[in-house]
Amino acid sequence: MAKALEAYNLPINPNPPLIMHIDMNSCFATIEQQANPLLRGRPIAVSPYTTPRGIIIAPSVEAKQLGIKLGVRNGEAKSIAPNIIILPPDPPKYRDAHTRFKNIFMSYTNNVAPKSIDEAVINFEGSQVIKQKSMEEIGLEIKQRIKEEIGEWVRVSVGISTNRFLAKVAAGLNKPDGLDRIDRSNLLDVLCTLQLVDLPGINVRNEARLNINGIHSPLQFFDSSMPLLKKRVFKSILGYYWYLRLRGWEIDDVEFGRKSFGHTYALGKKTADKKELAQLLMKLCVKTGRRLRRANFRAGGVHISMMYQDGSSWHRGRKVKTPLYADQDIYKQAIRVFNAQPQAKIVTNLAISVYNLMPFQPEQLGLFEQERLDRESLADSIDAINNRYGEFVITPALMMAMDNTIIDRIAFGGVKDLEDLYLDDQIERK
Repeated sequence: MAKALEAYNLPINPNPPLIMHIDMNSCFATIEQQANPLLRGRPIAVSPYTTPRGIIIAPSVEAKQLGIKLGVRNGEAKSIAPNIIILPPDPPKYRDAHTRFKNIFMSYTNNVAPKSIDEAVINFEGSQVIKQKSMEEIGLEIKQRIKEEIGEWVRVSVGISTNRFLAKVAAGLNKPDGLDRIDRSNLLDVLCTLQLVDLPGINVRNEARLNINGIHSPLQFFDSSMPLLKKRVFKSILGYYWYLRLRGWEIDDVEFGRKSFGHTYALGKKTADKKELAQLLMKLCVKTGRRLRRANFRAGGVHISMMYQDGSSWHRGRKVKTPLYADQDIYKQAIRVFNAQPQAKIVTNLAISVYNLMPFQPEQLGLFEQERLDRESLADSIDAINNRYGEFVITPALMMAMDNTIIDRIAFGGVKDLEDLYLDDQIERK
């Protein structure tokens, strides 16, 4: 009972702030400007499709200053800034930058958690470097190393605190090139300068929920009792988690295991042609299979989902008795699901994922299972060749003449996709 009462009046975390959140500003656009000096200082944006209906996924700092935000259509951006330059994504360039970031961070400690392609959290607890330098000195050093090792145009914001949440808040205080610290000495002062939606994880919907309960500012949020947050506002354990977060106690240092691998493709040329869709599905299966094998997994099921031009959608999963590993086996099950569509319609988005993951382990095969072993060995051999000489050097016949179909993409929030970068790095080091 005493411990429960203490939790109701938990103080601000008094421990030294050893969590650092690093946020690369306007990630994709900044990397493009670093690669091409002629783009520096000019409003640019990255969009998956450069047509007027395409959507901007990364405006540069200069574009943001003109009012061009994430999610704006290219045509609208052009009306705001006729001189804006809209570029297609270049994923290999962004992955290379992310790997370089990771290598810098890992030189300080192994306790590095990527949060997205442009964000990472570094926990310096137990690191020897903090015995020689302050967290602010380390932050300034990392900023300088990024300029020297990645590029002089690349800027990052650094936040320091006692938990991941407040470190991220600190990183957002003075973008695009800030370095700020939040601890028990200034936490309340910082909260006074913010709006509820400035807090990571608080969207408009959560803001409305807080407002209904008389909470209209971050400081009021902080002053709210744990029972109020838990029983009335969030009506779940989430209220307790927020009570801890706001006081600088760690609650988010949890890494969940991988549950699936998959790929999604938005069709540039919308079609209902089964042959064309089967080709697209094959390529998605190959890309998914390579990632599955690279992470040393097999899968126990496959799932297909489609969005149609009329606004409707359809999806279905299929579990299998024999674990999936080779591209051929994944495609065989995927096409069975695909053919189960109740009605053939014009497809705008096609997605595949494999799930029920299990670690790949050598197994004793039965007398009539040698063919499957051969397929798995062949898949490993093809992966080895493609790893060495380039993606899709060897491809299934069904994928011939598809070089520019299903362009490589990378998402800001694709944390699980970043695992592939680390796996690639490990392969190269062997």
